[in-house]
Amino acid sequence: MSRPWGRPHPAVAAVRRAVRDVLAECAPGDLVLVACSGGADSGALLDAARFEGERAGVRVGAVVVDHGLRAGSADIARMVGEGVRATGLDPVEVVRVTVDGTGDGVEAAARNARYAALDAAADRHGARVVLLGHTLDDQAEQVLLGLARGSGARSLAGMPAVRGRYRRPLLHVTREQTRAACAAEGVEVRDDPMNDDPAFARVRARRALADLEADLGPGLAAALARSADRLRDDADHLDALAAEAARPLGPGPWPAETLLDLPRAVRTRVWRHLLVTAGAPAGQLSARHVDACDRLLTAWRGQGAVHAPGDLRVSRSEGRVSIAPAPLVE
Repeated sequence: MSRPWGRPHPAVAAVRRAVRDVLAECAPGDLVLVACSGGADSGALLDAARFEGERAGVRVGAVVVDHGLRAGSADIARMVGEGVRATGLDPVEVVRVTVDGTGDGVEAAARNARYAALDAAADRHGARVVLLGHTLDDQAEQVLLGLARGSGARSLAGMPAVRGRYRRPLLHVTREQTRAACAAEGVEVRDDPMNDDPAFARVRARRALADLEADLGPGLAAALARSADRLRDDADHLDALAAEAARPLGPGPWPAETLLDLPRAVRTRVWRHLLVTAGAPAGQLSARHVDACDRLLTAWRGQGAVHAPGDLRVSRSEGRVSIAPAPLVE
């Protein structure tokens, strides 16, 4: 694609600057994969990655994931892939995944399938990092969903900019800016109708956020995203304290008094660590489960075992608490 001379559009400059900061950790010749849906966010991200990658000597490829959740999705994914290949990027993969929404729901299942596909593609091609197109608006919606669920600081901290091989360069770039960047650079955008389907919690959060901004004034999304940044620092510190407290505990059973001596903000994180270590799926573990376990320490009255995800039982006996699989029924 030919580019006009002169300064780029301010939105283009904002997206490129965000991507440039991430590519600075890559060496010449490294491969960066962009998760591309065809929408404005991933389109602006991909265009900026291609531009900045050329300047930094970094190879840029893309992965288009077809979730198969609506009619014609395979054709749309194929066309998005062809459009990306036409820009000269390589490798470009279109991957079809199977979404099983019988567990935690369609949204969670689609997310799990998408990350599994991205991980597999990154492994196949030896990618240094994978770029995701989540924006400031997505971050604000994530925080709002956490508030609606009554979640703790970790959930309200939103999405991290860095997690493993994944990078989210656009968490301080708005959805309006990505659309403006695509328009300025002539990037074709394909809007997914599922982004307007109120059956999905994220779509409802998006609409609620727009209503709240209309009532409370502009800047609410940015304020929620700033709150997430601050809470993430707090959550990271508490997680580090919990990891330090959990390290000497061993496999259990554990003296109730040892756990009870910990500050509650640390203790609940230790409970979560112990449960996940014992086999509880992290995605199914809620504050309700952790609070029920903690009542074995703070409100002990001889109650029965707590049922936790992963078919675990958390119980107290003779001043000690333990986590074990549910007994087999003969």
